[in-house]
Amino acid sequence: MKTINSKTVVFVTGAFVSHHGWDEWKKYFEGKGYKTLAPSHPNKDAPPATLRHRQPDAAIASNRLAAIIDHYADIIKSLPEKPIIIGHSLGGLITQILVNRDLAAAGIAIHSVPPLGVFPYEFSFLKAGWRALGFFTSVKKSYLMSFKTWQYAFTNGMTLEEQQKAYDASTIPESKLAARDGLTKAAAVDFKKPHVPLLIISGSKDNIIPASLNLRNFKAYKTPGSVTEYKEFEGKNHYVVNLPTWKESADYILRWINE
Repeated sequence: MKTINSKTVVFVTGAFVSHHGWDEWKKYFEGKGYKTLAPSHPNKDAPPATLRHRQPDAAIASNRLAAIIDHYADIIKSLPEKPIIIGHSLGGLITQILVNRDLAAAGIAIHSVPPLGVFPYEFSFLKAGWRALGFFTSVKKSYLMSFKTWQYAFTNGMTLEEQQKAYDASTIPESKLAARDGLTKAAAVDFKKPHVPLLIISGSKDNIIPASLNLRNFKAYKTPGSVTEYKEFEGKNHYVVNLPTWKESADYILRWINE
């Protein structure tokens, strides 16, 4: 049994993409009676084209995962009630951590970067994500995903026109340090700690965060008294938040919240 009474939703953005990717989700949930927020990561509150024009961006390059998490935690603590937190990719990991900190009424982690201890050994994960770590390059310069990598990591299976449109609408520079921090204790979760309801969602066509990795993430939780659920969607890649079929995911999440 689960009871989720909050009417506030905080959307947490992942790496490489703009927080404006949640714009349609905000409208959807506001239409259902929720108050919503979709804050940017620090130093990223500008249109994608503007941020790409600034590449390399020293301010973005300085971002660290712990500071990004605290940025969202501070916003959440200022709210009148604990929110439902919905995060995608790195935002999914941040969601799991914020749930672990008892800051949420519920958490939904969509195609989540795995917490420390859930080892991502899948080849597609390594192929799609290793460049973001920026080994043998300056961490003072931000990383901008190339279109070729974007095609593999985010928009596989889409037409070239759709991939280009998605790239132009979404892609922004990223911090190599924040990406590396995903391999450190900054990304740790206590899998044995009781928690509010948590839903982990995966997609069968995701290359960078494969469904098998999300399933291991789900199975890592050892909390029999807490609600932890898993859902895999057929045919969805990592661009899930902005696919033409995004409402399928939003509808499922809303039903899960209200059931």
